[in-house]
Amino acid sequence: MGCKQATIAVNSGSNIDEQYGCVVPPIYLSSTYNFTAFNEPRSHDYSRRGNPSRDVVQQVLAELEGGVGAIMTSSGMSAIHLLCTVFLKPGDLLVAPHDCYGGSYRLFDSLSKRGAYNVIFVDQADDHALKQALAQNPKLVLIETPSNPLLRIVDIQYICNLVHEAGALAIVDNTFLSPVLQKPLDLGADLVVHSCTKYLNGHSDLIAGAIIAKDPAIVEDLAWWANNIGVTGAAFDSYLLLRGIRTLSARVLLQQNNAAVIADYLQQQPQVKKLYYPGLKNHPGHDIALKQQKGFGAMLSFELDGNEQTLRRFLSALKLFTLAESLGGVESLISHTATMTHAGISAEARTQAGITDSLLRVSVGIEDSQDLIADLDNAFQAAATR
Repeated sequence: MGCKQATIAVNSGSNIDEQYGCVVPPIYLSSTYNFTAFNEPRSHDYSRRGNPSRDVVQQVLAELEGGVGAIMTSSGMSAIHLLCTVFLKPGDLLVAPHDCYGGSYRLFDSLSKRGAYNVIFVDQADDHALKQALAQNPKLVLIETPSNPLLRIVDIQYICNLVHEAGALAIVDNTFLSPVLQKPLDLGADLVVHSCTKYLNGHSDLIAGAIIAKDPAIVEDLAWWANNIGVTGAAFDSYLLLRGIRTLSARVLLQQNNAAVIADYLQQQPQVKKLYYPGLKNHPGHDIALKQQKGFGAMLSFELDGNEQTLRRFLSALKLFTLAESLGGVESLISHTATMTHAGISAEARTQAGITDSLLRVSVGIEDSQDLIADLDNAFQAAATR
């Protein structure tokens, strides 16, 4: 029976314990497993290679994204690194968005400088620039939509078709929307990558990543290399991630509703120079988002009018929005992109990506929306004080 996302998130992997009938899968903390006899290993022999707790959450992740298998890793960045390790060698080309997540940019840039592979950062909304990059025979193309932090939207299906014509694999970073709101594999992607730290876990108490694929051979390769370089997720982290996934749909939909209310409020604020939210009809990617997404998500960014002191007053006055990195948790967070998530990128690269020093990125939580607006209202008043 084909179930909806919310049902998969709640029920997949439940009621599988045959010893005691546990509804919630047990946590298997053992690092090693006995052999039944000489040269007769069980299905698990060492937890870096395979762990029953990780097996369950990997199955759930694969079902949510519509893949045949998934690999849970120790972080979102180790998932990105694993992909590059498996598919790229010296001289191979990776094409990545010019405005991708700062950690991804830093990894690609630093490893390309060491000769691990080559990278081209390109505005994937610029059709000419994208096709020029694809003409250079890349092996991998990373797509990030909505982008971090400017919420740019690109057409996944269109780009995946171009990528496949170029003989490359298409990877979509689906961290910002989760499978509740976007299914990249259905749109032509070969692989989906997540920082599970964010919406999938949803409680800001776990670092993990995941890769989901629709080709069994790719899943097998990823699993072999994940064990080989030691980036697999731990048993207790698997339990925490599974627990977070159980409420994924409920959290994401409430966060999205709150974000829409806050976006409407921010549109009316004279101190907001620019607002980035795909749910706005004047957003350049609004029509594409309508086509490929089931909603607009709970992330938004805006540029605050004023200088550094204005910014400091605004951030200091906030009580419900916590000044912190990361996103996707039940609590609302705000970050200053240039000094936080994208501080590892040069000022020149930030300018090229359109990231200004006045840009603030907001991850909207599940608090009461009116309380959040009151908090923002107080901060805008404080920012305007001379």
